[in-house]
Parts: sequence; C-alpha cells; structure tokens
Amino acid sequence: MNSSAQAIQNRAAFDHIRYANVWEDGALLLKSLAPLRGKRMVSICSAGDNALALLSLDPSEMLVVDLNAAQIACLELRMVAMTILDRESVLAFLGFTPSLEPRFALYQNLRRQLTAPSRVFWDNQKEAIEAGVIHAGRFESYLRLFGKRVLPLLYSPETRAEFIEITNALEQTHFYDARWNHRRWRLLFRLFFSRWMMGHLGRDPEFFRYVEGNVSQKIFERAELTLRYLPGKNNPWLHYIVNGNFGTALPPYLDADIYPKVRDHLGAIRIVQGDMGEALFQKEAVATGFNLSDIFEYMNPQLFREVSESLLQKATSGSRFAYWNMLVPRSMAQIFPEKMMDKKEFANALFQEDRAFFYSAFHVDEVI
Repeated sequence: MNSSAQAIQNRAAFDHIRYANVWEDGALLLKSLAPLRGKRMVSICSAGDNALALLSLDPSEMLVVDLNAAQIACLELRMVAMTILDRESVLAFLGFTPSLEPRFALYQNLRRQLTAPSRVFWDNQKEAIEAGVIHAGRFESYLRLFGKRVLPLLYSPETRAEFIEITNALEQTHFYDARWNHRRWRLLFRLFFSRWMMGHLGRDPEFFRYVEGNVSQKIFERAELTLRYLPGKNNPWLHYIVNGNFGTALPPYLDADIYPKVRDHLGAIRIVQGDMGEALFQKEAVATGFNLSDIFEYMNPQLFREVSESLLQKATSGSRFAYWNMLVPRSMAQIFPEKMMDKKEFANALFQEDRAFFYSAFHVDEVI
C-alpha cells in the first residue's frame, strides 16, 4: 500500500488544510453502516466530521486515517473542544456561530490537550482560529468566493435568502425552475466549477488526473438534481455557499440529538497519519465498517485494484465499504464480484437524498 500513498503524495500538496469541513453527506454513512452498530470501524479523516458522526453508532473502535497532518489537526481540535466546552461554546469556537470571547483566547485553554504536532500546527494559525476554523480550508475559500462574487451577480439578497429557507420539495422544484435556473446561472456555474478553476482555486489539479470528459458539465448535472428536488432549508452545504456559513443546517455530529453520544464516545477514536492500508495493517483486528470518502478518485485502475484487494484483507463477512465517486467511476464490488455484493439499489436510494452535490455516485459494497 505504500505505492498508493506515494502516488498521490508525490503529485499533490499535503501541507495545509484542504477541507475545513467534510463535504460528503454524513447522513448517508449513518444509514449505510447502521447495521454494524457496535463494531470496529475505519474512516478517512478529512476534517473529521463524518468520523465523529459515526461515533453515534457506538463503534468498539474508530480508526481514523489521513495522509495530511493538517486534516488530522482539524479533527483533534474538534475533539478537544468537545471534551472541554459545552455544545454552544463548541459551535461558537469552531465558527458556526458568533463568539463573545476571542477564539484564540479560548484556544489557549484547549491547546494543552492536543498532540504535539497538532498543537504546533494550530499555534501558527491564529488568524484562522480567530475567524473560526471551519472557514480555514482552501475549498471553503473557493466556495465563499463563489457566494460573494458570483451569486450576487445573479440573484438579489432576498432571492438567495428565500432559496435556502425552502422546506417543501415541490416548492423547491418550482422555485428553481422559475426563479433560479436561467442562462447566466448555467454559464457562470460552469465557468467557476471548470476543471481549471477547481484545480487551481479549490482542489488540486492532480485530483482530476483520471477524470474524463467535461468536469463542469458533470458537476452541474448533479448539482441541478440536488438544487431542484432537495429543500434548501436542511442543506448545510447550500447554506455555506450562499451565506458563508451553515446556519441551523449543521453537520450530523453537531446535531443536538446525537451530540451527547458522539462526545461520550470520543475515546473510541484512534488516529493514524498515513496510508489507509498501512494503518490497517498496524492492527491485527479486522474492521466491519469502512468510510472511504472518495479515495479511489485519485487512483488509476491498477492501483485501485491493488488498494481494494489490500482493504479486503482486513474485512470479514458482512463488512461494508461506503464511498463516493466524484467524477471517476470506481466500484470495488465490480472488480471483486466473487468477494463482494454491490448493494446498488440500497445505495442509489440513499444517493437520491444526498445533499452534497459534488458527487456522481455513492456505493455500499458488502463482503460476502
């Protein structure tokens, strides 16, 4: 598995916060892996949101892995804040709500609980902490640019505010078709979310290495389905793009109903920086629930097969792998049909509920 880590590490930068939030719908993961409640789970870290959400399933252990130390620092800071502060203070400190106290002063009370690498990282991020760490990612800056510079050219403040407060699917469809979907919207969306713009301002150009076809067209087609049929009120990512924050549409781990359970299970998390395969082989135990994010997006077909085969060695009958395709089609069950069952109908039904509109497919594969 060293080859998988080196392949992407040699081509893309891993020295900064790429994502200050997880831009994948954790609600799909909770439904996908719910039958594995109480089992050992594994999750890509990113900013940590979905790994935290999965704690509501009472895992015996949650192994969280990422190549990027800055992404691990995002998770650690969330965990320490949740341990020391009450929920409302956590929301204020992270940047979801205004903070009455300077955030860097709050950080001084938290930093001693961080591991040394994360403490060193955040000690040098005073400006990001003061602004709220959920805004510190490169991808968040890119989306805020769209919200501040592009959307005001297209819609009035009243129209934008009305769009993200819709609670009814039929009303959402009518609003999108009648008042949102016009030629300038389609043109500017495609320009802003083109391969070049996303690669140089939002993601990394190397993340599109294996993408074929028109990037902006593919993203627009998926975004249109979400914006047309899923009410804006409950869509945290739409709120962030339009308003620069999540409003009341919080990520699942901060939902008031499951937050206490998430906080009480923080001790189940084990963090490893590095390659997913290497992290798993440090442990003798198998895992049953896997949140793989969209890691296969960055792999050529041969490497994808090698990585999948290695992951299967750490799975057992009944284990489930949940993961997204953004623009590159990858299916573990398709290349290992003798070992895995593609729960395609189940996954597709969940994908219809996916509020994050950057992905082309969602997969749930179960080991036979």
